[in-house]
Amino acid sequence: MIRCAKVNKSYPMGRGRKHVLKDLNFEVQKGQHIGFLGRNGAGKTTLIKLLGGVEMPTSGKVARDMSVSWPLGFGGGFQGSLTGYDNARFIARIYGHDYREIKDFVEDFTELGRQLRMPVKTYSSGMRARLAFALSIAIEFDCYLIDEVILVGDQNFHRKCHYELFEKRADRALILASHNADIIREFCNSAMVLENGQGTMYGNVDEALEVYNAL
Repeated sequence: MIRCAKVNKSYPMGRGRKHVLKDLNFEVQKGQHIGFLGRNGAGKTTLIKLLGGVEMPTSGKVARDMSVSWPLGFGGGFQGSLTGYDNARFIARIYGHDYREIKDFVEDFTELGRQLRMPVKTYSSGMRARLAFALSIAIEFDCYLIDEVILVGDQNFHRKCHYELFEKRADRALILASHNADIIREFCNSAMVLENGQGTMYGNVDEALEVYNAL
């Protein structure tokens, strides 16, 4: 389970602070698929970073008793001066996995070829997303965090993403931030609508989408 208790997030802005998230309270259960809905700037990506531990809340607490991936689509954890292979080696060392297995998976999944020998800072955003996705899937987590990354790449890449996340790991918890109503409806069994820093959870995805479309 992941439990958010009175989570607030704000950033310095001028002489004051910009409050992105305000007193969020919700839980993510094992196997639950939650969609995050909200207009640009509503805090979807910020909330995903908080859940993944990429950022810390200004106040409140995010408690986890299951393993959580870093946000797929967020490349901030990469060392830009290192190659794709070097980043894979680093991830393998952190999580205690065999580098050769991760290397083989990344090569097959990303289809980046020689680019894996190049520094990540030379990658396009799509290439970085492919590498981030592959490295996340190469490590088994109880909960996967996704920020629009499944929209990156061609149809073959989409099919790979679909199989790895929604078929092979259908029993895992999943949190997906997307503007695409069809994706949320197809892959999520509940949804949270974010507006003005507040989050409202809906057990019925169609009801959540109706509220979101009315914003």
